[in-house]
Amino acid sequence: MAERIDTVILDVDGTLVDTNYQHALSWYRAFLRFDVELPVWRLHRAIGMGGDQLVPAVAGARFEDEHGDDVRAAWAEEFEPQLGEVRAFGGVRELLAGIRGAGPKVVLASSGAPEHVEVYLDLFDGRELANAWTTSEDVDRTKPEPDLLGAALARVGGSRAVVVGDSVWDFEAAGRAGWPGYGLRTGGFSADELRAAGAREVFESVPELQESLVPALG
Repeated sequence: MAERIDTVILDVDGTLVDTNYQHALSWYRAFLRFDVELPVWRLHRAIGMGGDQLVPAVAGARFEDEHGDDVRAAWAEEFEPQLGEVRAFGGVRELLAGIRGAGPKVVLASSGAPEHVEVYLDLFDGRELANAWTTSEDVDRTKPEPDLLGAALARVGGSRAVVVGDSVWDFEAAGRAGWPGYGLRTGGFSADELRAAGAREVFESVPELQESLVPALG
């Protein structure tokens, strides 16, 4: 890499843990409680945004004003029973250990609910392998705004980061922060979509990403 990277900021949902389709179904069911039927495929295109951004993006500003907090609470209720189905992608532990071994700090930039992030960390030894992590409670605006990435970098006192994510919203946020990003197909977005959003390279799996990224950090 042309510039020395001191921090790697990794998204969690869809990047390290396989949750994007559970999230899409949970949002579908949550909106139905308010007699709003949104196609699941359209909801999937918004996964990667935090709930504060997703609701107005898919249902409009008026719905957000009238029902935003309530539909987010409904989403949490719908997602809760699915937490036990969530698994980490293969190779996540090795990726995080490899990044730390190469020198940079590892920060997990999640816009997920704190109680969900706690579950995810247990799936891949995140408390031991990450230097720090964020949740939705750490910022007022989540992705595609860059606030969460800034909070993640500040957590470890970093100065120059690279971002790893699975959704177009990760790379819109990285672009606004001025940092390079590397994409994974694990969230269901195409390689072309991720590159168009700003990802420099896109990989099919976590081990494939590790094989390319870790040597470049050393």
